[in-house]
Amino acid sequence: MAEGSWSDGFLGAKTRLAGGPLPGRWNSRGRAMTFQVWGWRREDASQVLAWVPDAEGGRGAAMSRRTPATKDPTAVERANLLNMAKLSIKGLIESALSFGRTLDSDYPPLQQFFVVMEHCLKHGLKVRKSFLSYNKTIWGPLELVEKLYPEAEEIGASVRDLPGLKTPLGRARAWLRLALMQKKMADYLRCLIIQRDLLSEFYEYHALMMEEEGAVIVGLLVGLNVIDANLCVKGEDLDSQVGVIDFSMYLKNEEDIGNKERNVQIAAILDQKNYVEELNRQLNSTVSSLHSRVDSLEKSNTKLIEELAIAKNNIIKLQEENHQLRSENKLILMKTQQHLEVTKVDVETELQTYKHSRQGLDEMYNEARRQLRDESQLRQGSEDGLKEKNEIIARLEEKTNKITAAMRQLEQRLQQAEKAQMEAEDEDKKYLQECQSKSDNLQKQVSQKEKQLVQLETDLKIEKEWRQTLQEDLQKEKDALSHLRNETQQIIDLKKEFLNIQDENQQLKKIYHEQEQALQELGNKLSESKLKIEDIKEANKALQGLVWLKDKEATHCKLCETEFSLSKRKHHCRNCGEIFCNACSDNELPLPSSPKPVRVCDSCHALLIQRCSSNLP
Repeated sequence: MAEGSWSDGFLGAKTRLAGGPLPGRWNSRGRAMTFQVWGWRREDASQVLAWVPDAEGGRGAAMSRRTPATKDPTAVERANLLNMAKLSIKGLIESALSFGRTLDSDYPPLQQFFVVMEHCLKHGLKVRKSFLSYNKTIWGPLELVEKLYPEAEEIGASVRDLPGLKTPLGRARAWLRLALMQKKMADYLRCLIIQRDLLSEFYEYHALMMEEEGAVIVGLLVGLNVIDANLCVKGEDLDSQVGVIDFSMYLKNEEDIGNKERNVQIAAILDQKNYVEELNRQLNSTVSSLHSRVDSLEKSNTKLIEELAIAKNNIIKLQEENHQLRSENKLILMKTQQHLEVTKVDVETELQTYKHSRQGLDEMYNEARRQLRDESQLRQGSEDGLKEKNEIIARLEEKTNKITAAMRQLEQRLQQAEKAQMEAEDEDKKYLQECQSKSDNLQKQVSQKEKQLVQLETDLKIEKEWRQTLQEDLQKEKDALSHLRNETQQIIDLKKEFLNIQDENQQLKKIYHEQEQALQELGNKLSESKLKIEDIKEANKALQGLVWLKDKEATHCKLCETEFSLSKRKHHCRNCGEIFCNACSDNELPLPSSPKPVRVCDSCHALLIQRCSSNLP
């Protein structure tokens, strides 16, 4: 066995030692060098292991000090593994924090941590028999985590998909590395430890994972969430690795302790320097990005200004065209109206002349008929008169023919004038429709251009505001670089003040709740006392004002004034004491004098119901 190592067979059933061999370094005189182990006292190390110098080469042989017969060897194994887990986890966290970078797979404390975890998970595993050999692997319980914790399915699937892994042990080692990178190893193993019924299939009852030591180790694993690790699982040969624990990493001289403190101080200074450099880089990157944004916004701003100017010119041109078309439309409307008025006047004059000529012709025709009648009566008188009359008739017929011809001409002229008027009206309507359509289109174009103008103006405003905000952000970033430390101190002071204010606020809230509850109780008591006082007042009023009227004194009902008889019986109102008929006192209500409902008249019934409704909240 090599010096400073711990073989896999250390925890075998044959040895059952109280602890593994702890290698030591020896000087030339044969005396042991003083050392200090992280997390252990010197007495603990002497109880676990004793190192005896060998006669041949200065090497030591492991000799276990016999513990009392009552102590269980498996409990000793669990205690040793727990101590080793504490050492490895503490050493890994301290070295990783002093290292100050993401850890890779070649980092020695990380490798030793995985070896220790493998030994812890192997402790107390049950041997499963198969046809060819005995199977003893930790992949079984780790594979069970997928069923208990759904987020672990990704790790299981990625481990199974890895091409280089052939054995279950290699898969378990890859699973541990991926869980550490995810910072969920503690969560996964906690789910596994809780389900001890399922773990009993894989582990013996005295195994470390079945006892309290497993829960302690899982609690220690929470501290590993501080570490950032970037492990390449594909390239490693995880199947053939030998799980050996190197104790030389956990042994330190007294001189190394002082060097460690110096290294811690130097690491803290370097961390501060790296933090400031990263802050400067981030701020420089933000400043450059803000500059690029400002340049792009300036370019877009100039483009928007040009587009706005073009849009304004287009709007002005369209407005001028609209004004021209409106003026032309008005002129055309005026001309058409004048033409229509002229045609109307001509038509009216022609109609009047036609009417006058028609009346004259009708009068002449009537006179001619009258003369014909007279002449027909006098026809028998003389032949000479007949001839003259015939001539007059012929003349009259010629005149009538001329008049009819003139009438026809006038009618034709009238029809032509009406047709011309209709055609002119149709043309005017068409022209008006065309002008309206053109004006509507122009108005639509103008409205669209106005909308575009409004949008461009709003975009310009937004861009200007965005530019101003960017400039303000730039100035703020520059100011923040100089005022970071002051702000942190102020934040700490504000936190203290805030905590004090929170405490005062909680105390005030408690006082407020107590006072509010007291006020509610007082309000409830006051409302109850008010109701009781009102009931007492009503009872007193009823007792004081109640005058029980005798039956002999009442002959008629007080409300309806009907006379009492054998069919109309008398009934007393229990509230006012008056006598009423059955119809006027057919009501029942509970009174302060009697809790049971009694007969009440209509007027008392209405009053009592009004009081009850006013008393209700």
